[in-house]
Amino acid sequence: MDFSKHIQKAEEAARRRNYDFAVQLYQQLLDLDPDLGEARAGLRASLRKRHEAKKGSRLFKALKGATPLAMAKTLAKAGKHAAAAKSLETYLASNPLDEDANLLLGISLESAGHFKSALAVYEFLAEIAPKNPEGLKRAGAMARHKGDHAAALHYYERALEADPRDRDALRARKDLAAEAALSGSRLDEVQHSREQIVDQVEAKRLERSQRMHFSEDELREELARLEALFADAPSDPDLMVQMAEVHERLRDPEAALDLVERALQYKKDSFDLKAQASDLKLKALKKAVARADREGDRAEADRLEAELRKFEVDDLLTRLEAHPGDCSLRLKLGLAYYRQDDYDQAAAQLQKAMGDPRLKAEAQFQLAQCFHKKGFYDLAKKEYSSALGGCRGTDERAREILYNLGAIAEAQGDVAEARARFAEIYQVDIAFRDVAAKMEQLK
Repeated sequence: MDFSKHIQKAEEAARRRNYDFAVQLYQQLLDLDPDLGEARAGLRASLRKRHEAKKGSRLFKALKGATPLAMAKTLAKAGKHAAAAKSLETYLASNPLDEDANLLLGISLESAGHFKSALAVYEFLAEIAPKNPEGLKRAGAMARHKGDHAAALHYYERALEADPRDRDALRARKDLAAEAALSGSRLDEVQHSREQIVDQVEAKRLERSQRMHFSEDELREELARLEALFADAPSDPDLMVQMAEVHERLRDPEAALDLVERALQYKKDSFDLKAQASDLKLKALKKAVARADREGDRAEADRLEAELRKFEVDDLLTRLEAHPGDCSLRLKLGLAYYRQDDYDQAAAQLQKAMGDPRLKAEAQFQLAQCFHKKGFYDLAKKEYSSALGGCRGTDERAREILYNLGAIAEAQGDVAEARARFAEIYQVDIAFRDVAAKMEQLK
């Protein structure tokens, strides 16, 4: 259906500063097509202008929208993304510049598959919150999904201005730059055979740089090529970084870390390299722990593992300070605290991570694990049961949850409940943990 005339009518109303009418028209269009990006963008602009034109108590507006906002968060947690988006629009009609609500609206629309509308919201969020890296990254991801790589690169660049250490933005920018370089190849334009060969070599290099999988022989061939170049330019930090990436793919994080740290001596203010060094140090510590275990040096393994856990938490806290709205970082931090047996800190981070619908299932399961470890069986059962509702059939996660629910029932002396939970697993996977022994024990 062609909505162009209706869009024009709403735009004309906005130009005449009849914002109430413009908002009404845009809302009607979105009721007909929730993914009408032009209408979603027009609604955002009209609500903002109406907000700026009208004077009123901010407290009153916040109170007026409190109920739909709470309902929206509940719907989002329940996975009812389209309904959550509608409730958020009701709230934003009175509070159009609320950054968190706009971000949640974009996430809800994206989760509902309304990508054009999600992009419109993220673009608006980039206007009202130019230093919000999460909003900028999501705008970049949606622009890339749309096929507009120039716009995507622009948003990722802005995200890196807000947080130069953001690894997701760094990776996305690198991928987009490589794609742009490859698509801009002069292969169709060159006439001279020698130029054509040079361009073919460059195109092959770019194509290889974007591949996900390489054989070990290919990686060692690339490393030899880079080392030959490095012999003539031993002070080139870019070559050091390229060699580090190859060493990382060869599962040698120690050598990669050494090269990145050497590169940092030449680029001391590079946040990209500092973030890369942190990631590599984590990998190197994990490898050292595994090596000490293999050699039977339990004391050294314990020491290294304690160092690893502390570094992991400290690094995540540093990254979270830069962008506290990143729920994926909170999920990782919650898991890091859990590995340190700090269940209270873990639970605090996991509860916040559940605000992102995409992370809710994993965060809720881990939160249940925290309550279980602390012996809060009533809370653990509630979270496990809720997480179980989001599982598909009796998959691996469902079996984990059922086993834990059975263990709780067994600890509470409820033999019938425990056996019923273990039986659900036994019917589909008799070899799961010690469930066969549990069935015999509880029969």
